[in-house]
Amino acid sequence: MTRLFDNPADFAEEALDGFVAAHRNYVARVDGGVVRATEVPDGQVAVVIGGGSGHYPAFAGLVGPGLATGSACGNMFASPSAGQVYRVAKAASAGGGVLFSYGNYAGDVLHFDQAQQRLNAEGIETRTVTVTDDIASASEDQLAQRRGIAGDLAVFKIAGAAAEAGMSLAEVERLAIKANHRTRSLGVAFDGCTLPGSADPLFHVPAGQMSLGLGIHGEPGISEHAMPTASELAELLVSRLLADRPAEGAGRVVAILNGLGTIKYEELFLLFGKVERLLTAAGLTVVEPECGELVTSLDMSGLSLTLLWLDDELEQLWASPANTPAFRKGNIDAHARRTDVAGDTVQAEEIHEAGTPAAAELSRAAAAVLAQIRDTVAAHEEELGSLDAVAGDGDHGIGMRRGIEAAVAAAEQKAAEGSSVEQALLAAGEAWSERGGGTSGALWGAGLNAAGMALGNRKSYGSEDAVAAADAFADAVTALGKADPGDKTMVDAMLPFRDALRSGLADGNTLETALVSAAAAASRAAAKTAELRPLKGRARPLAEKSIGHPDPGAVSFALIGEALANCIASIRDSGTADREPAATAGKGADS
Repeated sequence: MTRLFDNPADFAEEALDGFVAAHRNYVARVDGGVVRATEVPDGQVAVVIGGGSGHYPAFAGLVGPGLATGSACGNMFASPSAGQVYRVAKAASAGGGVLFSYGNYAGDVLHFDQAQQRLNAEGIETRTVTVTDDIASASEDQLAQRRGIAGDLAVFKIAGAAAEAGMSLAEVERLAIKANHRTRSLGVAFDGCTLPGSADPLFHVPAGQMSLGLGIHGEPGISEHAMPTASELAELLVSRLLADRPAEGAGRVVAILNGLGTIKYEELFLLFGKVERLLTAAGLTVVEPECGELVTSLDMSGLSLTLLWLDDELEQLWASPANTPAFRKGNIDAHARRTDVAGDTVQAEEIHEAGTPAAAELSRAAAAVLAQIRDTVAAHEEELGSLDAVAGDGDHGIGMRRGIEAAVAAAEQKAAEGSSVEQALLAAGEAWSERGGGTSGALWGAGLNAAGMALGNRKSYGSEDAVAAADAFADAVTALGKADPGDKTMVDAMLPFRDALRSGLADGNTLETALVSAAAAASRAAAKTAELRPLKGRARPLAEKSIGHPDPGAVSFALIGEALANCIASIRDSGTADREPAATAGKGADS
């Protein structure tokens, strides 16, 4: 078990700080992870990797010349937030675009995608290659559904070497996709791992048994077997991987034997010798293999075998030099230290954009609206949690409360600084995403970010801007969550709200009247989700239990829509929004 800590809640952050202190010649701290401490040539593609903590050397230990440019580091076994990914990518960017690469897990996909949208909107071209090497997690005809495990290293190394060679973003992406397509992994576990502060492991494997295909976070395996001999295990791993080889798989492979936490190096070496003989007997040539701890899972007792099938260009990139805290190959020229590193930390550029009078006033109104939404969510926290517990984990209420509380604090600070509504909502969205967590945190964060960018920092605002913000919010949520109407998600309440607001304003109604109609439409739609079967999210496997109960995400959206309508009406009644400064003249009373 994990024995050394002060406060378990601070374990990941304190471990990362200590890692940077131990490797300050390689990495520098940023808010959300680490980047190279040395200069990156102008115009070079930034390869940004990441995931939850607890898998060292993945992910921070793979940052350095010839490999990754930066790593976003989440909490223990938890995806980094969109804000963390965004900040790491901004600090890593050298003008050549950004390639994200990470294991294919739902939380990582949501948050990295949200960061990608924001970077692309700012003009930093960003693309993604997810790693899908785990053959136990999906069938051969569903490669895109597979998880990413130790094959991460193969894909990251190819992408990092291509970037170091000065290739374009399109070429780095192509080669990473190619490497992923040619990489296969299979793992086994003999017992589970224990999170800091926990008395028991996340899971157990029965004594005398081995779980085949168990995921690095305890995801279910495909079968259990009696504890094998080393020769039997080598035969099992090699035969399964060769049966799943890619169509292009030829005669040369990289073999990576990876320890997950407690398997000793001597055991790995013993097993690797047997693996290498089996691969050779199968007519394969093993090229520059790796044997050791590369993608771990705290103190899990287990290991995995990865094979990367090479061609000439992949072999050249795999063999090229790299120099990181945990992975070194060949010799690489020394790089000068970044000039923006103070101590161990990259100094982030602070954005203090003064809002126009209209944008600053709207920023204050946005903070007031969010505060009323906070009170509404707090009043319904228990109800939302109970709804979520019907076919989920029951954390929707507490997650929504944490998210909106953080959003209010961030928006109020920006409003007090006189910032624009854009900056206030961007700060609120980022805070919601980071503190709210889960799918709802990512979606509400993305929606607020998009609404803020739609409103911008203009000299005047009118009712058409309310429609633009609602459209941007809805588009961001549907693009990120990939849910359709009828899937039993917040989308089932959000789209009726957006459509009713749009039609109400088009009919000449005031913003207050249109919002009341929109909130009523959202409430009706949320109630109707009780009739639906969930097709997305954690409730999907328990669809029958969910029927007869409305979706908690749709209900919380409807409650928020009602709070928004009430707050805008009270602001207008108090005269706050009726004051029409010269900057907004000519745009109407809906500014």
